[in-house]
Amino acid sequence: MEQGKSVRSFERTEEETAWIEDYQLLTDKPVLYVCNVDETAAKDGNDYVRQIAAMAAEEGAGVMHLAVAIESDIIELESFEERQMFLDDLGLEEPGVNRIIRAAYSLLKLQTYFTAGVKEVRAWTIEEGFTAPQAAGVIHSDFEKGFIRAEVIAYQDYVHYKSEAAVKEAGKMRVEGKEYRVKDGDVMHFRFNV
Repeated sequence: MEQGKSVRSFERTEEETAWIEDYQLLTDKPVLYVCNVDETAAKDGNDYVRQIAAMAAEEGAGVMHLAVAIESDIIELESFEERQMFLDDLGLEEPGVNRIIRAAYSLLKLQTYFTAGVKEVRAWTIEEGFTAPQAAGVIHSDFEKGFIRAEVIAYQDYVHYKSEAAVKEAGKMRVEGKEYRVKDGDVMHFRFNV
């Protein structure tokens, strides 16, 4: 995704900006242009995509491209392995829907952290820069009010060691306090008291 800095339709003071943000106007939201291309342009785009990218750069908008026909074919395949072979044959690393999600999160300055328990694993969407108590508050306001600490596992460590117990044994679990800024992909367990 290519993106520039946000361009506003009119100059405004910080006070006016704060006042306008309360209204959550659609016209004040970031823009992501998604260009539908044919199969031959699925990997690198084409001249039309580059023209849209130039226009979007002036607006401060994001741009990406995907081949919707290919996305439709991917959905029809039954297994992950079949999908991956199909993508490999086209020289693509992943389905376009994954790229759209990441591009939208980036444009909106969002990220994800996880909670993992015996019964379920959940993904939680937060704003970039949230502290551990703010992230806990997304689950329940009592978690934020009574926050004590967070036990944190980096996503890559969780993938590498394959279980919470193995991560603990390797000494890769950290205990973080109220000032900790949550990183994208962190696996967290909150300790709180209300």
